[in-house]
Amino acid sequence: MIENIAAETGGFTSNVFLVTGERTVLVDAGNGFDVVGKVRDRVDHLDAVVLTHTHPDHVGNLEALTDAFEVDVWGFDPDTTGVDHELTDEATITLGDDAYTVLHTPGHKDDHVCLYAAEPGILFAGDLIFENGGFGRTDLEEGDRQVLVESIDRLLRTVEEDLSELHAGHGKSVTVDPYGTIELASRAARMG
Repeated sequence: MIENIAAETGGFTSNVFLVTGERTVLVDAGNGFDVVGKVRDRVDHLDAVVLTHTHPDHVGNLEALTDAFEVDVWGFDPDTTGVDHELTDEATITLGDDAYTVLHTPGHKDDHVCLYAAEPGILFAGDLIFENGGFGRTDLEEGDRQVLVESIDRLLRTVEEDLSELHAGHGKSVTVDPYGTIELASRAARMG
């Protein structure tokens, strides 16, 4: 099961997805809300925190989580404060009951990754793609529009067209034609 436990919070935070099953994992930590309380309301432990990238709105609550649950953190750049284990491109990591492939997708930030499970058709897109064809900012440090376009195109080549769920770092998850959302983002990112 996948639940966005940041859905009802306000302020400057990312979505925080609790993925339960064989391995209970949080995708991103969020910022500025009681994430520990929200996790404890739902489960009694965490097996890992997996980061799509390390912008402050995605990692602000990281220390609270690691203190409360004594949990290891996985991210693309092992030299980043708080990251215990490296997620390498095309490696496999288990979230809940499914195996996800790590896809290095820079352009929004150098350490950005997406997580894709082909069998259930689920994609955690971080801040690369949002509902309605939105895409991540490239005006911040490490942002690069052309690299972002290349990362979106990599998703189009990798993800199956029957993708069933796209969970973005902000906004709503996409369950109606999520592959079409990736196509829209690819076109939109090229225009500007």
